[in-house]
Amino acid sequence: MSALLLFPVVLSLVALGAHFLRGGNLVLVAAVFVLLALVVVRRPWAARTVQVALVVAGLEWVRTIFRLASERAKMGEPATRMVVILATVALVAVLSAALFQTARLRRFYRQDR
Repeated sequence: MSALLLFPVVLSLVALGAHFLRGGNLVLVAAVFVLLALVVVRRPWAARTVQVALVVAGLEWVRTIFRLASERAKMGEPATRMVVILATVALVAVLSAALFQTARLRRFYRQDR
């Protein structure tokens, strides 16, 4: 059952990796691979690291929304669909971070004291 809770986490990280790959930032792509590996490390520090990274990912998606919407506005192109899609991606990333607070994942990562 923990695997189902981790699916949005992995999906968010893969989307983030694809975003960085499209931008040509191979260092951040490698960092995302490290984060993907940390998903299976059953330690509290690993969970917190991935959780913080997902919140930062949400902020990156919001930054990307503003950048792309500005570019589209300058060119006179519509941006509504792009904003909705990227806002959904940002929301999924942040909600994925919140999943680490569920009782099942707290037990999985040995965070219960």
